[in-house]
Amino acid sequence: MSRLIRGDEDKTADSSGEHAPLLLPLSNSAVVSHLKACQSLAADHSRDAFRQYLKVLDDAISVEIDGAKSDQEASELAEVQRSIRQNREELERYFTGYLSEGFVKFKKRELQTSVGGGGEDDQLSLVDNEDLEETIAISSITQRADSYFAEPIWALNQRFAVLNGGEHVTEASNPTSPIQYCESLRKALKLLPVDQKVKQLAYRLYDDQLIATLKTITEEVNQYLKHEGVLPNLKYSTPTGSAPASALVAGEDAPAVEQQQMTGAGLPDPSLPPEEYQGSLVQAIRGLQSQLVGAAGSPLPPGGVMVSSDDLMGALQALQTSGAESSSIEGVPQGQIVPLDISEIVDRLHSQLQSEESDGAVDKGDMQTIDLVGLLFEYMLNDENLPDSVKALLSYLHTPFLKIAFIDPGFFEQTEHPARVLLNSLAEAGSRWVGNDGTCQYDMYTKIKDTVNRILKEFDNDVKFITELLLEFSSYTKNIFRRQELMEKRATEKAQGEEKLREVKLRVNDEVQGRTDGRELPSAVLLFLLQPWSDYLSFALLRYGEKSDKWGKALAIVDDILWCVEPKDAPADKTRQLEIHDDLIAAIKSGFETIGYDQAKGNKLVEALSSLIKLAMQSKKAEPAPAPMRDKLERIAAEKAGTKEARNENSTPEEKQMVESLKMIEFGTWFEFEGGKRLKVAWYNARTSHYMLVDQMGKRVDMMSGLNLARQMIGSKAKIISGSSKPFFERALENIFHKLNEKAEAIKPGEEDEAS
Repeated sequence: MSRLIRGDEDKTADSSGEHAPLLLPLSNSAVVSHLKACQSLAADHSRDAFRQYLKVLDDAISVEIDGAKSDQEASELAEVQRSIRQNREELERYFTGYLSEGFVKFKKRELQTSVGGGGEDDQLSLVDNEDLEETIAISSITQRADSYFAEPIWALNQRFAVLNGGEHVTEASNPTSPIQYCESLRKALKLLPVDQKVKQLAYRLYDDQLIATLKTITEEVNQYLKHEGVLPNLKYSTPTGSAPASALVAGEDAPAVEQQQMTGAGLPDPSLPPEEYQGSLVQAIRGLQSQLVGAAGSPLPPGGVMVSSDDLMGALQALQTSGAESSSIEGVPQGQIVPLDISEIVDRLHSQLQSEESDGAVDKGDMQTIDLVGLLFEYMLNDENLPDSVKALLSYLHTPFLKIAFIDPGFFEQTEHPARVLLNSLAEAGSRWVGNDGTCQYDMYTKIKDTVNRILKEFDNDVKFITELLLEFSSYTKNIFRRQELMEKRATEKAQGEEKLREVKLRVNDEVQGRTDGRELPSAVLLFLLQPWSDYLSFALLRYGEKSDKWGKALAIVDDILWCVEPKDAPADKTRQLEIHDDLIAAIKSGFETIGYDQAKGNKLVEALSSLIKLAMQSKKAEPAPAPMRDKLERIAAEKAGTKEARNENSTPEEKQMVESLKMIEFGTWFEFEGGKRLKVAWYNARTSHYMLVDQMGKRVDMMSGLNLARQMIGSKAKIISGSSKPFFERALENIFHKLNEKAEAIKPGEEDEAS
């Protein structure tokens, strides 16, 4: 997941309208304070929930006792029930204690919990059947919770990473993730002589209870950290509706699961192979469509008619060959094409069908296909990854792709279907090389437009034609990818070299400033240190490194000059001044020659330094540089080192917070700037806080400081385009599933029967 910070998001505010305190960079005491607060929130909620859980478990065991098949079984269950009742407080203490311990381990960077036990006391051993069943149960619980709370947990991972000094945090090292609760329960259950049947019952009951507990804890911990200024602009979605169905439901509980599926469905496991996952996703969508059609009372929209599939294909062909879509894009300049109104096309389709036949019959699956293709293109029109001009172009593929969906039933399920891959390729190329500012690289807009036009005019019912277009388009973009990667690589290597020099200059400027701050110095000394000798220091550090004699001696000359120009009263100091004078002047001249400093300027500066040393030998103090002159010299040196922005311009707490937040973004993140121009972060120098931005060709456009980028985001002049590594089609299916699922969950129990 790569849902990131948005510059145009509302700023965090408390109930009084004041901005929340901004604490980054965080001190150790602040980190400890935040972790204790999060620990307290998690412990309080989980303690209350665990008490309720034990009551539910007690009731469930009573039911098991009543249904026992023998007196011995009933007696054994009763013994377990008594043991749980007698040890309630100890179970609760152990459970919350293990959970709280996770925060301590997190602070020590020792938290790494795995399914089935990740504690340091666990020994490596062969896993027996009971342990395997327990591990499977925990894995099922955590997978379900991780899927449902994917975005809140992702946000917590990012925020805990800030508390962890920037180290990557996963569910295994997040002290509030589902695995931590399951592991705490596993350890707590070790206190009791619980048999496998009761243990499975305990996990089955905890599966649903954990969902309710996490909903509160993830939200409250996220809100607390947000209020305290830990990535306050981080954006994520809170889950709505029912969680995925539990995989631990016993056979006798199946009706309850069936009822749950009637009011929503769980997202298929994304860890499945792509083909299997997307096939399951399509099946889940079909099921939701059937449910919603049943609730609506009719499989057709208002005014619809029942026709055959052959008539349906005929109507689609008539729509495509009418030329209406093609004429709407042919010859129209970029940015002026009006997106196709999908609902209007569907209405035209219905009208076409009604004019041809009024008493046919459309299969229920065909109606679902019409709706699903419509939802696919509606998602595309709302996808912020795509520039508006590309959205408008691709919207005209609706009718041809609806035909493909009828021609080839595997269109939705097959991840490598040529039509799917072509649509993914067109969308990716549009997002990469076309901008909202009207720019276009590699003539990509024209290439996409030509491809769309050919489909509208030439595609009949042969999917091979789509395959030919895919091969042609892929060949075109493959060469571009190579050129772009090469250009981007060269730009990055050049920037890294420049940034290394910038780092050296920053180090040199810091060394010199550290020695001159707070000291009154003559103009000649300041000029020498801040200009030619800073250049020599940069040369020595860059060429020989900080552990070299050259670098050490170059710094020693700075210290000697500063010592020598100070008036001395002690005879020993005057003697030393005299002894080192000639060697010092000779070393300075040698340094000037090394960097090719102007000979006339160098001689003049050396004479001035020599005069200042001799004046100091006479116990006389030279006139210090006037404040305006010193300020000018220091400003020039700071600008040369690239530190003007950081040192001479005050940044607000909000800007500092945004700078810290930007450090969390990944290489490859796209920004859209004022006017619609898109630039990508190809590289970031953490030492200098500079971002290398490249255009859609991979050409370097700017080396922008973090502060400048933060100010543009705060001023709504730049925003991050939330991207995803998933192809367009898969993102669309997931979005469609969630939308239909929300609609299904909004239907109250019993409405299906009333509607039908």
